[in-house]
Amino acid sequence: MAETLLSPGVLARENDQSFVTSQPLARGAAIIGPTVKGPVEIPTLVSSFSSFQAIFGGALESGSNQYSYLTSISANNYFQNGGESLLVTRVVSGSFTPATSSAVITEDNPFSNNFNISASIASFTINNGTFSGSVGAYTEVPLTSSTGNGDGATVDITIDAGGSGSSAIQINLPGENYSPGDILTIDSSSISNTADGVDLSITLPGQGVSQVIGLFNYTSSFELETISEGIIMDNDSGEVVDGNGALISGSEDNVRWEVTNVNSGSGVFSLIIRRGNDNNNQKVVLESYNNVSLDPFANNYISRVIGDVDKNLVTQGGETFIQESGSFPNISNYVRVKAVNKPTPNYFNNDGSAKSEFFPSLPLVSSGSFGGASGSNIPGVGYGANGSHFYQFINNSNAQGLKGSDYNNAIALLANTDAYQYNVITIPGLINANSDTGATQITSLVNNTVARGDAIAIVDLVNYNSQIGTVTQQAASFDSSYASTYWPWVQTVDPNTAQLVYVPASTLMPGVYAFTDASSDPWFAPAGITRGGLGQVVRAERKLTSGNRDTLYEANVNPLATFPQQGVVVFGQKTLQKAASALDRVNVRRLLIALKDFISQIADNLVFEQNTIATRQNFLTQVNPYLESVQQRQGLYAFKVVMDESNNTPDVIDRNELIGQIFLQPTKTAEFIILDFNVLPTGATFPA
Repeated sequence: MAETLLSPGVLARENDQSFVTSQPLARGAAIIGPTVKGPVEIPTLVSSFSSFQAIFGGALESGSNQYSYLTSISANNYFQNGGESLLVTRVVSGSFTPATSSAVITEDNPFSNNFNISASIASFTINNGTFSGSVGAYTEVPLTSSTGNGDGATVDITIDAGGSGSSAIQINLPGENYSPGDILTIDSSSISNTADGVDLSITLPGQGVSQVIGLFNYTSSFELETISEGIIMDNDSGEVVDGNGALISGSEDNVRWEVTNVNSGSGVFSLIIRRGNDNNNQKVVLESYNNVSLDPFANNYISRVIGDVDKNLVTQGGETFIQESGSFPNISNYVRVKAVNKPTPNYFNNDGSAKSEFFPSLPLVSSGSFGGASGSNIPGVGYGANGSHFYQFINNSNAQGLKGSDYNNAIALLANTDAYQYNVITIPGLINANSDTGATQITSLVNNTVARGDAIAIVDLVNYNSQIGTVTQQAASFDSSYASTYWPWVQTVDPNTAQLVYVPASTLMPGVYAFTDASSDPWFAPAGITRGGLGQVVRAERKLTSGNRDTLYEANVNPLATFPQQGVVVFGQKTLQKAASALDRVNVRRLLIALKDFISQIADNLVFEQNTIATRQNFLTQVNPYLESVQQRQGLYAFKVVMDESNNTPDVIDRNELIGQIFLQPTKTAEFIILDFNVLPTGATFPA
């Protein structure tokens, strides 16, 4: 309501002009390729190599050998050279699904702990044992080791009914020395994954008399599911290596869970995510969630604390996208809450006391594993005819166990400019010369990058041990300033296995770009001894001569040259654009990418604002200082920004348009240095 002064006085009003303009997002590199584990075809942002290893794994083991995917080698090199964020998209061959937890169990209607032996039952001996039941039928399980006689004897029961529905366990109790009125204690604390409706009965020797202890239900309080997919996440063999609780199939690549500190008074418990290959005496805790609840109205609700979003890749109408289901974003890097089967809504009464009917819904203090996943990383690891071809053995039929078509979904997905931000993208392992393992996908990648207009694609053209003529021939099939290529292959140390291996140039070039960004700016050439040194490279596949470098550079292939004392150095910075212009250089293309990225994000904040002089001035006051800073940092010779009445005429405004024109003169690099040494006679005067 408007305020009006009706008599003399002072009217104090507030005008809030302190809105903070959102800063443009920083973008890193994107990489598409196979990994040991991790979510399949779900782009995932990592900020360090240790984070990459935790989510996507390290070396792939097969027998006594270890191999690393080029994805892992590239990620390590990228972060070693100053990279801050990496968008990783895992690709696989075949169908992959996550592993789910064994039931995190809760007691619904547990049978009485104390069972009085009736007068009609003769004396017998109670024994310890582990029992397994079959669904829908009685299973007779003999007991073996004696636990003592008389009152207080204990049967420690571990039942795995293996599914849902009713099952029954019948226990033979051979022996003697038990009398009517003795008490048998049933310890059910270690029952796991038991189906609903289990009858536990005891049969006495020689009498054929069976006494049913009672019907009890053990159900899942909640269920967990691994974010990573593939059978590598399975460790639910139900067996342990020793008494320390180590899982037989537990590994550093999978996880297990543990529930502790269950408190019925407050309705909370702790959930620990542990590494799959630890044991109870030496636990390796990956994540810990304390005081979580099953109350969906509480701030510490387990789904809210851990996350329950399920992501699936969907293709509809020629478009590929990620479809999400669930209510709470995933906080955990390892698991999500798949279901809460026993929620405890409004756990407390009005007087603050806990509702006793919810006590059985809380999980038992226990630990468990995961199983039911599908998808094997690769069949036949190795270099043989039936194996997967790693490193320099990549060929047309096999690229790290994959075909080119396995990459199609990921490439299509990353074409989405709004959903995924990056400034450079690579797919190490796919080769343009290979029709089955690269050519189509590399073309798609370049086309998508051109359509995005905010990144540059680094591609590999030929296999290991190819001729220069083949390299230049492959380069001739491209014409784009949004792509670049480098040759030859280089030898580096595999960070996971410490072995010397040959890798294509695209594996390491994102690291060179990252170092350039960190030490200078994107508009500096990612080449030369200052910024183009490949410190982690042992040697190049081939030492190039000056003539070799000339041949490659004329074909827009950037040479990786070898110099004494300097090692292997990136000695070129051409894009794959054929026409001679400023954009046939990588530094100019990356300058334009950086400027368009920054200025476009500023313009995003003006959409739906009033088309007035104030709005235009708001744009100019942000863009001009930024371009001035770029000029001071040697990115531009000159620039001019026009957004006024000259290009925003009344008819433009009536069309709801706001037009800005930005004129740039990018700086050029000194790639050809000519030094004239003039020898003069004694006494000659040097020219001014």
